[in-house]
Amino acid sequence: MVMVLLTFALLGTLGCSPKADRPIWQAQDRPNIIIIMVDDMGFAGPSIAPYGNPHYQTPGMDQLAREGLRFSDFHSSGPVCSPTRAGLLTGRYQQRVGVEAVIHPLPGHPEHLKGLHKSEVTFAELFKTEGYSTGIVGKWHLGYPEETPEYHPENHGFDYFRGYHSGNIDYINHWGDHYEHDWWHGKKETEEEGYTTHLINKYALEFIDQNKDKPFCLYVAHESPHSPVQGPNDPIQRGPGMATRITSHEEAMKQMILEMDKGVAQIHDKVIELGLHKNTFILFFSDNGHAPGTATGSPRYRDHKGSVYEGGHRVPAIAWWPGKIAPDEQTDALGISIDVMPTILSIAGIEKPKDRSLDGVDLSSAIFDQKPLPQRPLYWGYLSNNGARSEAMRDGPWKLVVLHPDAPEGTYENEKVELYRLDRDPGEKTDLATREPEQTAKMLEQLQSWLADTKRTQTPQPGGWVESGMTAEESNSLFREFRDARQNSY
Repeated sequence: MVMVLLTFALLGTLGCSPKADRPIWQAQDRPNIIIIMVDDMGFAGPSIAPYGNPHYQTPGMDQLAREGLRFSDFHSSGPVCSPTRAGLLTGRYQQRVGVEAVIHPLPGHPEHLKGLHKSEVTFAELFKTEGYSTGIVGKWHLGYPEETPEYHPENHGFDYFRGYHSGNIDYINHWGDHYEHDWWHGKKETEEEGYTTHLINKYALEFIDQNKDKPFCLYVAHESPHSPVQGPNDPIQRGPGMATRITSHEEAMKQMILEMDKGVAQIHDKVIELGLHKNTFILFFSDNGHAPGTATGSPRYRDHKGSVYEGGHRVPAIAWWPGKIAPDEQTDALGISIDVMPTILSIAGIEKPKDRSLDGVDLSSAIFDQKPLPQRPLYWGYLSNNGARSEAMRDGPWKLVVLHPDAPEGTYENEKVELYRLDRDPGEKTDLATREPEQTAKMLEQLQSWLADTKRTQTPQPGGWVESGMTAEESNSLFREFRDARQNSY
């Protein structure tokens, strides 16, 4: 989930809505921005966060939802971690960035050496150019800087970094999924006690306090509720001192979400404490759908994280700004995570990059004026860490899904096409491809054109399934050997 907080000086009547064609701040009173992303929390319905899910207590998110605007049709640009993060930071489909799959922890894996190249332009760089203090706290997962220094967050516009590089870390001892210690202060590896979620909460508040008197842009990327499933009092699950006993999976997940939710509330309260609450805009959403085997999603939507069906990318989103957004409202506007960058640039009056186009659009009119957005197609393309590809396209109520069963790793062969009408069939249960051949053909042509365009404009990346010749079986076997060897060496 992501939360974006922008604090502004009052300009005229509090109830007037911001206009995309002008900044809403005076030169001496620029907005502060906080982006908070939590990991693997799916969409469970149209009510308050986590959108009607009865399993978890989330008073912090609930408060934002009661006081703000809920989205019923918001999506992550990818169904897994790294791709969505690449799209969020650049405002472009992650296919153009060359990050289509999770950055893999196994050295030698086709997706291990990829990352966010210096040629990309992030929102942090643009805000830094405007004199902002910029920081990131928590999960990076856009390349391993130990091997490729240009992938470090501080080389992408962030002045301040407290967090980890890998896809997930043990919440207790901070050992990453690459089975090395992974907690950093800037470019210095740091041994620090504390439950990961508590540390992320701590450093987010510290950064806000340190920069309260000047404009800042803070990106808070929570690990929770991503695996490993560990509550604050559970034993280590990875690295030296690993234990096998843990709290029940369900109880640990409840604790993980509650501690993360406390951080959401703490940032909300900190903004109020500092007197910024009347001028603060919050946008909150998830990086992808729920993980398999967890209750952070909904059976209403098909599948889960790692899928181009709705359960993989339809996510909760909440917009909040007292006096600008009426409380307890809902919008059906279609949004996607690559829209965040153009939206916050527009609100802050910062120009977009001149040397490239953004794929995302400005959501201001939907958020502040409850106006419908022009209809546009949305696209998803996913490359799994087993080399399997899948794609999807949204056009109004229509959803096209393309799978490639039994295709060689990394290829688009053996195409299987499905078509759904989401307004009548949100669970994607009835395939209409044979009943609607013209609609299917039209959307398939558009999707293939988009794939060709993103391939043509893609930032070159090292590795790749086709180039490596590695099979999924070889990849899985090598990772098991790597994991066991690392764990047994402690």
